[in-house]
Amino acid sequence: MAKNEKFEEDLNTLLSKLFKGMTAMGQSKLSSLKDRLFELHRANVVKINHSVMELVCAKYLIESGYEVQVEQLLDRGLTCDLFAVKGYGSLIVEIETGFIPPEHALDPSEYLAARIASKIIRYSSYAGKFALGIPPYYVLQFPQFFAQPPKVRDEKELTKIKNLCNGYYRNPPVTLEEIRNARIHAIYLIDVDNGAVKEVDPEVYSKKPPSFLTT
Repeated sequence: MAKNEKFEEDLNTLLSKLFKGMTAMGQSKLSSLKDRLFELHRANVVKINHSVMELVCAKYLIESGYEVQVEQLLDRGLTCDLFAVKGYGSLIVEIETGFIPPEHALDPSEYLAARIASKIIRYSSYAGKFALGIPPYYVLQFPQFFAQPPKVRDEKELTKIKNLCNGYYRNPPVTLEEIRNARIHAIYLIDVDNGAVKEVDPEVYSKKPPSFLTT
């Protein structure tokens, strides 16, 4: 079976599971997102493990009253995984699987910490709320600084976070002002096996993540 055919078959199998309990309109919206991902896969832009998590999370958002787009262009060179709008409010969800590229095999923890911090900083300014979507078996690590309201944050953490990000992301480098204003509002545990999503408060998760390893 060709790569594109396998991708579409897997997404159709997933949709047959996700459609259960959805309204006809909800099914139509989710199917349109599947078609969008299929076209992007044909262009070699998205991969299957990432795409299935997007669709499971999209179902959760659609049923929560959001209008959802996948792989939404925000700015030149910056595309978010899920962009959702409800009323006057907007939400960005970035999917994080914990993948470590071979070139960071010797510094995986620091690399992931920098990647997560950079995502929160760069994406959260483009929507009213920002969330990270992760599989339930992945323990997400991020500075608790970003889960706190700006008025109660420790300013000493700003330089530490900037130095962390600068070690991996300098094009362009994040600014102290961007770090100061960045915030994560939710973490979504995306259980692909069961087609379910659990929302967790980031501040609670950062203190006791192991207790949320199952949905």
